[in-house]
Amino acid sequence: MERFSRQRTAIRNAIDAAGRPLSPQEICDAAQIEVPGLGIATVYRNLKQLVEAEEITAVVLPGESPRYESTHQGHHHHFQCNECRRVFDIHDCPGNLDRLAPKGFQVEHHELTLYGRCDRCALATTTFGHGSA
Repeated sequence: MERFSRQRTAIRNAIDAAGRPLSPQEICDAAQIEVPGLGIATVYRNLKQLVEAEEITAVVLPGESPRYESTHQGHHHHFQCNECRRVFDIHDCPGNLDRLAPKGFQVEHHELTLYGRCDRCALATTTFGHGSA
């Protein structure tokens, strides 16, 4: 049971420390710092249990595998980098979007995902991309 607890704790720590949604492989890589030898199958098993316990939530973007983040963040949105495919949290929200819905419709909730280049990929494009000497 101690091994299971250490693994679960390492997985939770990896998710909480990241500050952004992580793929199962990113979670495994980060959690292996605390628990060397942690396998991806164990990560998937624990992710399923953590989702069922509502401690984490899956972030599902169209055409992408789920990523995972803590449920304690409250309402927020996401940014996905077109280059490295990482996903980041956006804590600003445009608010009430009823004005965008057809007349007579009521918006009950919304999800917003922005796409572009993260700071690291934008810098690499600027530094090594077009127009550099």
